[in-house]
Amino acid sequence: MIQTLEINLGTRRYPIRIGQGILAGLSSCLDSRAVWVLITDETVDEFYGKELVAKWKGSTIHPIILPPGEGTKTFHQVETIVSRMLDLNVTRDSGIIALGGGVVGDVAGFCASIYLRGIAYVQVPTTLLAQVDSSVGGKTGVNLPQGKNTVGSFYQPEAVVIDTETLSTLPRRHLISGLAEVIKYGVILDYDFLTYLQRNIGEILSLQPGVIEDVITRCCALKAEIVIADEREAGLRKVLNYGHTIAHALEAVTAYDTYTHGEAVLIGMQFEAQMARELGLIKPDYLNEIQSLIQASGFDPRLDLTADLLEGLLGKMTQDKKNRGDTISFILPAGEGRTEEVLLTKKEARGLLQRL
Repeated sequence: MIQTLEINLGTRRYPIRIGQGILAGLSSCLDSRAVWVLITDETVDEFYGKELVAKWKGSTIHPIILPPGEGTKTFHQVETIVSRMLDLNVTRDSGIIALGGGVVGDVAGFCASIYLRGIAYVQVPTTLLAQVDSSVGGKTGVNLPQGKNTVGSFYQPEAVVIDTETLSTLPRRHLISGLAEVIKYGVILDYDFLTYLQRNIGEILSLQPGVIEDVITRCCALKAEIVIADEREAGLRKVLNYGHTIAHALEAVTAYDTYTHGEAVLIGMQFEAQMARELGLIKPDYLNEIQSLIQASGFDPRLDLTADLLEGLLGKMTQDKKNRGDTISFILPAGEGRTEEVLLTKKEARGLLQRL
């Protein structure tokens, strides 16, 4: 059974299709473009890319295979991709298929947004994190040494196609990483969903059919509501940044090779929930609920916050693109299913984190 949601942005709209085994019929559910460029990475290509190309029908498909990992999100890689597309004579009538996790989706989407000033692309996420979050909403980008996603664009896909069977080949570490974004939705928007996660965390980790589809569908529906209301993060969409101020800084200060994005978010959510309690925004019982669910994910979110690491994190946080003036923006829990933006100076953030 395929579940379909829709992102309706007025003059622009696109479907999100969720189901088991739907990747096999991808060529028949896309529009009739003469040429598609398949952007994927080496790992996903072995599992799904080669077979997809071999069974492709009705049009031409050109694969471009990237190295796996966060290190791929660079201007150098973007230049390599668009140069290859020019060599292939890819035109404005062609399209890009982003097959992979969040890194592939971000890079492929960014290439689509700038190639010939914009061509169509389709998100086909294969990780839990990408399926519930990064593939929906049109954020694209690459990293610079100063920080994550510091250069990018808002560029919506033509469609999002989510095959839940791809999660069966996902390493457990990356499945747990995806749970970070799942938990985030419960904290920031839907307390009933948070309690559902508490009751069903085992079934989610074991990818029980029905449960995992329901979880992905609910996350996509919540993300869709936010994107429709605030496509370009002028206000409401900021709630999606819970846990991410610390997470992005932690990724950058560790050169993107210590934590997955989801692991960094789990750590960030733990710290930022503790910050919320310290500031009196939430009660101890609710903090315990959040922390218990994070720990039930199977990842230990503890962090040895040495003086050097703290200063490194603060340095990166002051460069966060969400900041206002000389303050650092934190999205903190402020009650069940609610958040509040808290602006702290570097000195205030240092003192608060030191107390934790």
